[in-house]
Amino acid sequence: MVVRFGIIGTNWITERFVQAALENDQFVLTAVYSRTREKGSSFAAKFNDPQVYTDLTEMLSSDTVDAVYIASPNSYHAEQAILCMNHGKHVLCEKPMASNAAEVQRMIEVAQKNDVVLMEALKSTLMPNFKVIKDNLYKLDRVRRYTASYCQYSSRYDAFKQGTVLNAFNPEFSNGSLMDLGIYCLYPMVALFGKPDTIQAVGVMLSSGVDGEGSIIMKYDEMEGVVMHSKISDSYLPTEIQGENGTMVIDKINQPYSVKIHYRDGTIEDLTKPQMHESMYYEAREFIDLILSGERISEINSHAASLAVAEIMQEARRQIGLKFKSDSH
Repeated sequence: MVVRFGIIGTNWITERFVQAALENDQFVLTAVYSRTREKGSSFAAKFNDPQVYTDLTEMLSSDTVDAVYIASPNSYHAEQAILCMNHGKHVLCEKPMASNAAEVQRMIEVAQKNDVVLMEALKSTLMPNFKVIKDNLYKLDRVRRYTASYCQYSSRYDAFKQGTVLNAFNPEFSNGSLMDLGIYCLYPMVALFGKPDTIQAVGVMLSSGVDGEGSIIMKYDEMEGVVMHSKISDSYLPTEIQGENGTMVIDKINQPYSVKIHYRDGTIEDLTKPQMHESMYYEAREFIDLILSGERISEINSHAASLAVAEIMQEARRQIGLKFKSDSH
């Protein structure tokens, strides 16, 4: 059996997703939606010319589409996902799932009503070495701190400093450092430890109205989570999960390729598992497997995890004064 995909968005992330998903024989690209036929046709030409649509409802009315991958600007995710699901289509939605927690909750309700799969396309938690992390946490004994950093100077920040505000720094599209990069630190934390009891957030706001960088400290019953994110500076820090018996060191929380435990006795255990596919292959496989098995919710990228992360980011935004147009809906 195969799953026939339509895609929304023709940017670089969509191209990378399709290239990775094509490594799975059960993935077939049958439709491309773009606001302009020129962009849609240019994208389709790279992948055996699937049908191009400039009307989303028309694509969703097609009987050649089973599922939709959404990679449009963040502010469009909820509206487009709900439209897809109300047409009976399964939805794989790029991170962040939506602009705020209320939108995520509504998306979950619509998925349940229509008995379709809704999954957030957060790749890192479905990569092979994330399972390694989860399966070996017990070796650390009692975990006391999770600390993750994802700071990457944006190629669009130079344009911003010259006075051109591109999508990445435009609050109209529910963007900014937290939504774009901070989520890569938060989602694994929630997948491993659940939602924290309290959060404290700080950030640097840019003149466009989005955050350029920020930090969040989160308190659990017996541990804390520390997250740092930035689109206006770089970081080379690994992620650590500190336990009383040892510390797990992960090279990149957004793409875990290396996992080692440094034990208190001085020994180091390399747990790294070789990765055989492109990073985005694994989210496509998880999503396709859910559809074909009749399951509706991923155990890792679950509805509960996506909602909890949305709630954390919403509270962090409230504390630093970051507001989106979607928040008033």
